Amino acid sequence: MAAGATMYTFTIQLADIDRGVYEDLSVRVARHPSETDAFLITRVLAYCLEYEDGIAFSEGISATDEPAVLARDLTGALTAWVEVGAPDAARLHAGSLQASRVAVYTHRDPARVAGLWAGKRIHRAEDIRLHSFDPGFVDAVAAQLERRSAMTVSITERRIYLDISGTSLESDIRTRGIV
Repeated sequence: MAAGATMYTFTIQLADIDRGVYEDLSVRVARHPSETDAFLITRVLAYCLEYEDGIAFSEGISATDEPAVLARDLTGALTAWVEVGAPDAARLHAGSLQASRVAVYTHRDPARVAGLWAGKRIHRAEDIRLHSFDPGFVDAVAAQLERRSAMTVSITERRIYLDISGTSLESDIRTRGIV
């Protein structure tokens, strides 16, 4: 955990109908002082949307050689590299060399984020997916954030339905390539 980090605890009921994933999760996330609420929420959403056996949060901003979220198989091999926000091309390139699957989740304008990578060298760029939400969705979720939050997250037909602190929100999950 980073020095000065604030711990957040999420109790999450996850129902990802699209992938057939149904889990009750208890997740502790360290928030670095320089991290925004929107970035923290996007990390938690990425964790839910990518949930599989072996998934974990990295050390966050202090882990410069790891993504925000990663997954390992039973042998310890890296299987998924999941970035959040607007990572630089070098991070995506490194992640694509190390993991069979790379994804980016952003709370920013996806066209502008993808524009940052135009013309840059990224291994298997055609396989990397950029995921985003409706404008204002992440900020609305972040406005409900508490140090201990209970969330219900349902995903069906690439639409997310989320309940946090008694507030219900929904958004399309938009997916595009990065090239």
